[in-house]
Amino acid sequence: MVIIVVLVVVLVVVATAAAGGGEGVAAVTVLAVTMAVLNPLKSADHTIMQDTDLAGPLVFCMAFGGSLLLSGKLHFGYIYGIGLVGCLAMYCLLNLMSLSGVSAGIIVSVLGYCLLPMVFLSFSAVLLSLKGIVGIVLVVVTVLWCSVSASKLFVSALAMDSQQLLVAYPCTLVYGVFALLTVF
Repeated sequence: MVIIVVLVVVLVVVATAAAGGGEGVAAVTVLAVTMAVLNPLKSADHTIMQDTDLAGPLVFCMAFGGSLLLSGKLHFGYIYGIGLVGCLAMYCLLNLMSLSGVSAGIIVSVLGYCLLPMVFLSFSAVLLSLKGIVGIVLVVVTVLWCSVSASKLFVSALAMDSQQLLVAYPCTLVYGVFALLTVF
């Protein structure tokens, strides 16, 4: 599992450098956001989401699709379609909830980075079946991990004090659909 985390972080850093890391998106920021996702219980710094990049989320979407491909599931179109609908829904919802406006870049960046635990789940689906009791527990823990991380980043980036549970519910729905792609 640690090897997978290291490989994913290296892929993100390489993709950021290839996408023009000198244009304001630093590898340190990519690493900070990735570490904030991996530790959902630690409070997030609101400055890490000031520089939104799309290289990290794109790498995580490709890793998610690739890991599903290892299980014999070709769902790249579904991943991007569900991701687009989820981003649009979260954009509308957070614009209604936030006192200040929210940019689409923050939404795409947060939802994409928080897909990382789902990548771990889909890699574990290669080795074991997720249709038993162990699989159900893994799926529930992963969906909660994704949604807590995403809601934490949204609340800290948009200064939405005491609204994490309100933001976590639609995040849980979005990541629940991704989990359904992984299981079935």
